[in-house]
Amino acid sequence: MYRGDEQSELDLRLFRIWMKANKSISDNVSKDIKESGVAPDHFMILELLYNKGPHPIQRISEIFSIPSGSITYVVDKLEQKEFVKRQACPTDRRASNVVLTEKGESLFNEIFPKHVERISRNLSFISNEEKTILIDLMKKIGMGSAGLK
Repeated sequence: MYRGDEQSELDLRLFRIWMKANKSISDNVSKDIKESGVAPDHFMILELLYNKGPHPIQRISEIFSIPSGSITYVVDKLEQKEFVKRQACPTDRRASNVVLTEKGESLFNEIFPKHVERISRNLSFISNEEKTILIDLMKKIGMGSAGLK
């Protein structure tokens, strides 16, 4: 069995707990998404458009690390369901923006409040002050870790 110094043991304990908490919350949120009847990859794109507005297809590909061929397929499927449409980008004729349609917005008006409620229930075990501290700490870890690459 591995026995590191105190710092290593603390880091490993933090990592294990972090991963278990992440899995528990992710499982609950995934269940919520599945119950909405929307495929997970469709849900994340619709959620982005719902909350952040139109996005170039290439940017969506980058945000979610979806290869360009695959993102085209996913957007095509969302277009077939009439949840999104492509619009010419006003600043770049070569690009197109993906825009939520009225049908897509109506769907998210219905399912998103339940989704947010599920997330809030999963995070209800800590105070708002603790949430703010955790946000700051997670940002610090994420930015520091990204700098290690």
